[in-house]
Amino acid sequence: MKKINLYITTGLMSFVAITSCKKIDKLQPHDSITVGEAFKTVKDAAAWDVGTYAIFRNNQYGEFMVGTDVQGDQLNASLDYGNRNGSEHRWGQFFLSSDGLLSDIWGSYYSAIANINTAIEGFKTIKPADATETASLNKYTGDAYFARAFYYHNLILRFAKPYEPSTAATDLGVPLVIAYNLQEKPKRATVKAVYDQILSDLNTAKGLLASVKGTQGAQAFNVDVVTALEARVRLNMHDWAGAYTAANTLVNSSTYQLITDVDQFKDYWTNDGVKESIFQSYVSTTQLPNANTIYLGFNSGNSKYDPDFIPSQWVYDTFAKTDIRKATYFDLKACNIQGVDYSLVLVNKYPGNPALFTSNVSNYENAPKVFRVAEQYLIAAEAADNNSNSSGALTALNALRGARGLVQISASGAALTDSIRVERFRELAFEGFRLNDLKRWHLGFQRRDPQNVDAIQTAGNYYDKLKINADDNKFVWGIPLNDITANLNIKDQQNPGW
Repeated sequence: MKKINLYITTGLMSFVAITSCKKIDKLQPHDSITVGEAFKTVKDAAAWDVGTYAIFRNNQYGEFMVGTDVQGDQLNASLDYGNRNGSEHRWGQFFLSSDGLLSDIWGSYYSAIANINTAIEGFKTIKPADATETASLNKYTGDAYFARAFYYHNLILRFAKPYEPSTAATDLGVPLVIAYNLQEKPKRATVKAVYDQILSDLNTAKGLLASVKGTQGAQAFNVDVVTALEARVRLNMHDWAGAYTAANTLVNSSTYQLITDVDQFKDYWTNDGVKESIFQSYVSTTQLPNANTIYLGFNSGNSKYDPDFIPSQWVYDTFAKTDIRKATYFDLKACNIQGVDYSLVLVNKYPGNPALFTSNVSNYENAPKVFRVAEQYLIAAEAADNNSNSSGALTALNALRGARGLVQISASGAALTDSIRVERFRELAFEGFRLNDLKRWHLGFQRRDPQNVDAIQTAGNYYDKLKINADDNKFVWGIPLNDITANLNIKDQQNPGW
């Protein structure tokens, strides 16, 4: 019999330990319940479902997003960045398997997966009283399978080689844990095995959530959210036909529309609009998400900005004047860095929703926009291009370009591929995609063209002059040192270069 030690706060069940016992003591600790007691009714399942969403929100934005973006080629560390996110920004000998970013991401995802595995097991023991309860339990179960697929996909993107059909069956992925077992210390599964599990979970979720239709700005998982993740997964698997079909299901839906007006686009990002959102997490002043605080850093003392990271000039110049994203994603700010005044263009994609402020200045809190329909246009374009369907690629690409204020293009071959990649860079800038995209495309990079060299870190060749080859080991994150030490079955399975 399993015993669960838990704390319950604001409706969220946070499971801190699960231990095994052969019998239940007559008098149990006041903070412990058995699995049987935790999963008696559909109301119990509903409480776990609340926890699934709360944990999901807590695993978005903040270091879950900016950790990869500062590692890429878009940003320069300011003189005042204080080495925050400095290890991954500098690569090489600075970025080690003992780094807190790695253990935070790995630990958060696997902790969430452990809770989900317990929930899936427990939900099976609940007997619904009627059809309404059956539908609710199916919804909660579908939510769990979807969330597990999401976490495993993010884990495989960061901690394993990119999916290559010819080697996926032998390349090391991440440990697969799909049932709770405190004693289990699994080896790393193959990349193919992990992706197979992700697709299996998505297929299960799609069946359980089939009757839950998508809506703009949905705050609950539904069939469209599952399809959005499926498109993302299949793109990374080189399943071009599957990715194209899944993405076009959403692109061709009348539910989600691309924004064409600059003021509406600014409102969407500032005030958490919903028009383009397939899913964005529920937030409130008492249930705040992580914040992307590295880009602005307003100082109320001098009414100037002191950011940790500044976009490079070439990044800003990639956006045409007519592009509604330029005036939305960036803003010219009066800055003061180490006592010196500068006028700099800063990332303004996450300015903070005034409805979420907890004081008279921004806390940079915005609802995490986990899936946007714009990404689906880009998935459709890239998948079609890789499947020798230039017409389909151009249709999706030009639809997005037109909505953002750019002229239509006619291209083929390498020029079309490059146009799709540049458009993906523009649309998804500072949303955590860049490093994974470069990895998938097998491209290195060279940091270049800072806005003002006097305002940024320039020591050595690991800041503004950093050059990274496509085969650099640290495109793939190392398994956290503590986990390598604790699990002897993976001690010889560390990623190269860590």
